[in-house]
Order: sequence, then structure tokens, then C-alpha cells
Amino acid sequence: MTTSVHKAATTLDAVRERGGVRAVVSQGIRGLSLPDGRGSWTGLDADVARAVATAVLGDAGAVEWLPTDPGERLARLTSGAADVAACNLSWTLGREASHPVLFAGVTCYDGEGFLVRTADGISRPEQLAGRRVAIQAGTTTAGNLAAWFGARGLRVEPVAYTTPAEALAGYASGACAAYVLDRIALAGARAALPRPSDHTVLEAAISREPMALAVRDDDPVWFRVCRWVLQFLFAAEHAVHESGSHQAAYTAAALAGRHGPALGLDEDWALRVLDAVGTYGDVYERNLGAASGLDVSRGPNAAWADGGLHYPLPLH
Repeated sequence: MTTSVHKAATTLDAVRERGGVRAVVSQGIRGLSLPDGRGSWTGLDADVARAVATAVLGDAGAVEWLPTDPGERLARLTSGAADVAACNLSWTLGREASHPVLFAGVTCYDGEGFLVRTADGISRPEQLAGRRVAIQAGTTTAGNLAAWFGARGLRVEPVAYTTPAEALAGYASGACAAYVLDRIALAGARAALPRPSDHTVLEAAISREPMALAVRDDDPVWFRVCRWVLQFLFAAEHAVHESGSHQAAYTAAALAGRHGPALGLDEDWALRVLDAVGTYGDVYERNLGAASGLDVSRGPNAAWADGGLHYPLPLH
């Protein structure tokens, strides 16, 4: 029975034949997915894509990066031009009901917020009523703004830009009073400005944005592989938390590895993932924590044992 299921694993077979995972990523958001100018990508989303490639192909570098406009992310995935989407894409009912996709798990919890000039004295979103705000075209931002401000009898004027760089430039030029984006992404945008201290990311969030790894819905074997690669990252961090020793992550890898053949992988897949990208905690710290220069607090992205929302599924 297992053999017949794996014969239908066309994505897994195609990835192996091609020798690479085709990953939809953002057009450049520091901390999530950002090119370094030499063809390599950094960020939490990029490391999740690397983890999948490592599990399946044994090579963290076997990723074909596909930077894509927000409005084309799902289309590129569902057309068959990509294997996964790891691109600060929020998991919503509308997206999963309207497109032939499934979300394999939440990679990062966030909410849309506002980047404003500190000198403007803005401390609450309501103070932006009647003003122009920069957004990215093809995202849910315009709808979120209309819903949040409309419920309060207020409105703002969204100005849509094609890329994150153009949206940030529109804000930085003074054409817009704020830049609206997921708050984690705004931390990276702020750091890219000439004088980051002149700008503030407001504490308030106006939406729930569970960013998730997406795949097509026609291949349950590929979906299962991607889901458990992601879950292993959470489980490895949990194991370290429980024992107080990083060695426990390798015990978790051995436990997960036993199920490799049933997933269509080998028994060393989880060990390779751990060696390539570390635990979820390692991935977060490297890309968004103090070590990254962004110093975005874990908040809801902490492990559940530390009061966060990441609750790893059991590996046994």
C-alpha cells in the first residue's frame, strides 16, 4: 500500500529528477527572504525552503529561488512552475478555498502594522486617518485597512507599489505617511533605511497574519513531506527546551528519521535538516533575533512552553 501511494508522489519524483526544489519567495524582505547579490538567499522563509531541499535531496543549496509579485504567488505555485511557496504568505480561508493549494503549516505568526516617521509623533493607527499609506499591490493589506479603519468610521488612502523596495521608497520619499506591512517585515524595512532611528514600527497590529508554507493540493505525499519537515523544526526546538541540551535535538532527529521511508525519504532526513539549518529557534534567532541585527522578539513565535503559539506535533 505504501508503494502505491509513493508512485503517485509526482512532485517528490520531479524534484529528485530535477535535482532542486523550486521555491516562490518574496521580492526581497530582510529577515524572511532576501537575496545577497551572489545568488544566495537569507531569511526565515528561505531557511524553511532549504530545510525541504535538505530533507529530500540532501543538499541545502538545491533550491531554485523564484522571487514573485504578491499577486502572482499562488498562480505561480498552482501552475506547476513552483513546488513550494515560502513567501510571507498568510494562511486564510479565502486562499485555501479559492485556489488548489494547501498550507503545510505556519512558519511565522505576525500581524500588519505601520512604519512611521518618529518625528511625526504618531503612536496609534487612528492618527493616520485621511493620510496616504504605502502598501504592496496584490496583498490583503488594502482590505485589512478598509476593514480596520472602516469599523471606526475612518479611512486612509492606500497607495499600491509593485515591490517591497518601491513601497519603502514611496514611504521614505515622504509621499506616504506610513508603510503598511507585516510587522516583522517592517523591522527589516526599517533597518534598510539610512537612519533607522528616525522611524518607528507602531506596537499595534490591525490583522492576524499566520504566514505559512504552501503547496498544491493534488499531491498528498509532497504535502506530508513539507508539513513534517516544518514540524520537525518545531519539535527539535521543543526537545532542546525540555532537556536543556542541544543534543536532545539529535535524539528528536533520530526519532523522526525512523519514519523517513514511510514519507518517501531516508532515515537520515531529519539529521540532515538539523545540521543544515538547526532548530526553529536557531532559524528564528539567525534571521530575526538579536544575531540578525533586527532583534524582533519571539512573541507568538516562541515555543508553546515559553508562552508562544508553536506547538510541535509528536514525532513518535
